[in-house]
Amino acid sequence: MMINHTIQEEENELYEHYRFEVDKGQSILRIDKFLMYHVENVSRNKIQNAAKAGNILVNEKAVKPNYRVRPGDIITIVLAYPPREIEIFPENIPLDILYEDEDILVVNKPAGMVVHPAFGNYTGTLVNALTYYLRQKPEMEDAFPLLVHRIDKDTSGILLVAKNELSQTKLARFFYDHIIDRKYVALVWGDLSSDEGTIRGNLGRNPKNRKVMSVFPDGAHGKNAVTHYKVLKRYGYVTLVECTLETGRTHQIRAHFQYIKHPLFNDKNYGGNVILKGTIFSKYKQFVQNCFKILPRQALHAKSLGFNHPSTGKFMFFDSELPGDMKEVIGKWEKYSMSLDT
Repeated sequence: MMINHTIQEEENELYEHYRFEVDKGQSILRIDKFLMYHVENVSRNKIQNAAKAGNILVNEKAVKPNYRVRPGDIITIVLAYPPREIEIFPENIPLDILYEDEDILVVNKPAGMVVHPAFGNYTGTLVNALTYYLRQKPEMEDAFPLLVHRIDKDTSGILLVAKNELSQTKLARFFYDHIIDRKYVALVWGDLSSDEGTIRGNLGRNPKNRKVMSVFPDGAHGKNAVTHYKVLKRYGYVTLVECTLETGRTHQIRAHFQYIKHPLFNDKNYGGNVILKGTIFSKYKQFVQNCFKILPRQALHAKSLGFNHPSTGKFMFFDSELPGDMKEVIGKWEKYSMSLDT
């Protein structure tokens, strides 16, 4: 049997994708039993939720759990990635919740907050805060927030969180099918040559530094990544851009803009924390250093998110204001660029 298995856990979208080509000698068997035999550590309930969500396809058509597998069938399944096996300590940390119902939460994450616990960050994360928040409700004393995507620690902005496994499973499929509308705003070094464009280039871990991603333009390594951008405002030495993600790779916007030689302003991992454009005057150097102090992180904000609700199917759209540090720095560049024109 030919099995392809993709895990997106290392990326900003959290799901598992399996593809099976059924052997000619396979006896007729219910698909839920077939998948339990062939997918490691999966529960019957998870398979049932995947079927309810329309995430089990046979020969490109959604099937129910009682479908009988036949020789030659091509089976694909998308599963929400399971939560990490790390004990979560509920913590009373303030949250900016933009929307909530019985299925989902939409939250505006501040810069500096890690999304979920991992090595070196077991407390103080968004998941710790959400766990505390949910468990304050009498009917949710054992609740656990279920992630479907994430953003970097020092990136601010909107995140979508599921409150039950069925919603998480449906949303995982939306991310897999690239039907989530995500827009980011970034301040990048340099004056972009075009008002809009598309950056393409496979992304993979840098072989010399696993903490950063590299672009492999020939496609020999990494995974396909596509970022669309349009210029919002030009300030001479820096440019404000809106980015639309077609794929959701780790550090995608940051690595792609470094690749086209326009790294994000003050992005230390991708070379944006030094003066890359401008004059040699000490007054200008001091101006940039002051901006770095105001915005001690990459200038990137997950501004808006659009998606179909996992239960109602209704399209929902959420927008957020730029955080104070980005607003202040953009205001300073606005004044500086005006002074250049006078």
